[in-house]
Amino acid sequence: MLQNGVSEAILSRVPGYIAFLENYHNSYISATIIASELNYGEVMVRKDLAKISTGGKPKIGYEVSQLLNDLKSYMGYDHETRAAIVGMGRLGKALYHYNGFDPYHIKIVAAFDLNNSYEHIHRFKAICKLKKIDIGIITVPKDMAQSICDLMVESNIKAIWNFAPVILDVPKHIIVKNENMACSLSVLAKLTHDRK
Repeated sequence: MLQNGVSEAILSRVPGYIAFLENYHNSYISATIIASELNYGEVMVRKDLAKISTGGKPKIGYEVSQLLNDLKSYMGYDHETRAAIVGMGRLGKALYHYNGFDPYHIKIVAAFDLNNSYEHIHRFKAICKLKKIDIGIITVPKDMAQSICDLMVESNIKAIWNFAPVILDVPKHIIVKNENMACSLSVLAKLTHDRK
C-alpha cells in the first residue's frame, strides 16, 4: 500500500483516467462512464476515485475539472520530476526524444553514454546533483546494468526505470520498475493465439 491507502494497482490506472478525462468534453462524468470507456469494472473505478477525490455526487457524478485536478495533484503533476537516461542506443534515443512525458511533468534532463555525443558516464554523480535528478533510466545491455544501477544508487537516485533484461539488486529504499518488452509482446502473442 502507498499513501492514503492507495495501492500500486490503483496508481497504475490513474494516468489512464487522466488521459481519458482530458479528452472528455462534458462538465460532469460518472464512474459508470469511465468504467465503460476504459473497460474497467464500475465498482473498481468507483473505489479508485473515492480514495483520491471527494468530489463525487450521487446521481450527478464528478465535475470533470475538479476530478482532473484531484487526480493530477495526487500523481504529482503539479511539480516537475527530473530523470536521466544511461545508454543512448536506439531505445535510449527514442525515450530521450519522446515528448509524451511532458503532460506528466517528467523531463529527461540528461543523457549519458560512452559515445562523445552525450554526457560521459563519469560525470553522472555530479550532473545528478547539479540537476536534481530523481529517476534513472537504464537502457544499457544486461551485463552493464547492475554497475549502472549501483552508480545511480550512489548518486542518490530515488527510482530506476530498468529496460535491461536483468533483475537489479538495490537497497529497499530504491523503487525499481522493470520493463521487459519481449515479455509484454509474448503476452500479446499468447492472447492473439488464444483467440484463434
